[in-house]
Amino acid sequence: MNNKSHKELIETLSKLATEQVNPDTIDIDELSPLEIITKINAEDKKVALVVEKALPQIAEAAETAASCLKNNGRIIYIGAGTSGRLGVIDAAECPPTFGTDPNQVIGIISGGYDTLILSKEGVEDNTAQAVEDLRNIDLNKNDFLIGIAASVRTPYTQAGLEYANSINCKTAFIVCNSANNLKIKPDILIELPVGPEVITGSTRMKSGTAQKMTLNMITTTAMVLIGKTYGNLMVDLQARSEKLVARSRKMLMEFLDIDYDTADALLKSSDGSVKTAIVMKKLSINKTEADQKLKDANGYLKRVINV
Repeated sequence: MNNKSHKELIETLSKLATEQVNPDTIDIDELSPLEIITKINAEDKKVALVVEKALPQIAEAAETAASCLKNNGRIIYIGAGTSGRLGVIDAAECPPTFGTDPNQVIGIISGGYDTLILSKEGVEDNTAQAVEDLRNIDLNKNDFLIGIAASVRTPYTQAGLEYANSINCKTAFIVCNSANNLKIKPDILIELPVGPEVITGSTRMKSGTAQKMTLNMITTTAMVLIGKTYGNLMVDLQARSEKLVARSRKMLMEFLDIDYDTADALLKSSDGSVKTAIVMKKLSINKTEADQKLKDANGYLKRVINV
């Protein structure tokens, strides 16, 4: 990048709220540990209120995500740095929590998975790589691409969204600054203007918190809409750890009012599916019959047992 480009970038950054000096934390290097943490906490308290103002757009994104999943599409996150890491984390949490296929919710980060544990300079500027990364997963018009960029300007993320628009793929863009002069046109724009960070420009802080809250809302709401829960119970969880093994049995014990041994035997006979086990017990049928009833109800447990 030449001097002219550097100057243009400095001018762009100077207009971003997240790059401004926070007047409430100027003295942070003169404070005690408790005083520093109190300042950080005071700033964090503002995040939920910012996110609240974007709830209609977040709800629209969740509904779009659910619709895509119902029609064999995918939710795909794309971002760089902290934003990219948060997308990968949210995608990784869906299979154990909701029993989704790992290919249904995907996180793409600039620089690849190595940058999850060690930042790599310059990868956020590689626009060609964004397109290649999306082509490598065969992004198509049935998918929903969600770009995440605190600063709005991230070239990698914008290039990904622009490519998605060119193939008629649905898009959303989560940003933590005003996007008044945005050149690309996502279908859904989610603005989370959290303001100056505690440490100037450190968008892993309030911006990251706002992004994580938003991603949680989008995928959780989408999963509820496609029948992955019964009430607030995650009946489609995959018991891939001792904690989840215990949780699945606890869920059956409480839901069906049965003891541990009965729950254990029931879960084993359902090949570990909490949802199938509930239908088997409630309707006194075998696994094959229970699976068919769930299939006929598109996986919605309430449609099977609340009749």
